[in-house]
Formats: sequence, structure tokens, C-alpha cells
Amino acid sequence: MSEKPTPKTGLSRILAAAVYSAAGLRAAWSHEAAFRQETLLAAVLLALLFFLPLPDSYKALLFGATLLPLIVELLNSSLEAVVDLASPNFHPLAKRAKDMGSAAVLISLLLAMGFWILALLQLFPR
Repeated sequence: MSEKPTPKTGLSRILAAAVYSAAGLRAAWSHEAAFRQETLLAAVLLALLFFLPLPDSYKALLFGATLLPLIVELLNSSLEAVVDLASPNFHPLAKRAKDMGSAAVLISLLLAMGFWILALLQLFPR
């Protein structure tokens, strides 16, 4: 077994973390169709957000709500990868963990959709 690497500190730790994060994003893009779909949807919505005549506070909220499903999808995908490694055969607890991760993604998408609907309704006063 190899020795543990010397822990990085300062700027080298920050740069290493950025490299690891980029690798994680590349892995999600390469291996997770849902992440690709949600990323493309987020790109369209964020581009649209730039042109909408909404207050900055609404735009900030929509920006966060639009990115939230991507964050939750990354966490769900990492959970699924660990579950698949730890339990390659069917196990009820593995299914439960995967289903709960999927539910978290769904709730984040519903939250984002709700914020977008409420914000867009502001463009059409009654």
C-alpha cells in the first residue's frame, strides 16, 4: 500500500481543490445524462434571466434556484456511485439510498420551477 500524500496547504490546496472539482464536473458530464440535461436547461434559463425585466433580488433568487438542482444532482450521482461500489448486488438499503437521492433532485427541481413560475407571473400584472 502506498503512503499517504503530504497534505497540501495554502494556495496549492486551493489549486488542487479546483482541479478535483473540475474532474468531478467532467465526470458528471461524461457519465450522468440527467446532469447534462439539467445543465443545458440551467444554461437556457440563466441566459433568459439576463433579459427578463425583473428586480435584481428576483434574479438572484432565480439564479440560486436554477443552480440548486445541479448541486443536488452532483450529490445524488456521487451517492449512487458509492452505493454501486459498496453494494453491487441488489440490497433494499441501497435502493432506499438511491431513491432518496432521486427524491432530493426532484424536490430541488420542483422548487426551482416554483420560483420561476412565481417570478414570471410578476411580468404579467393582474
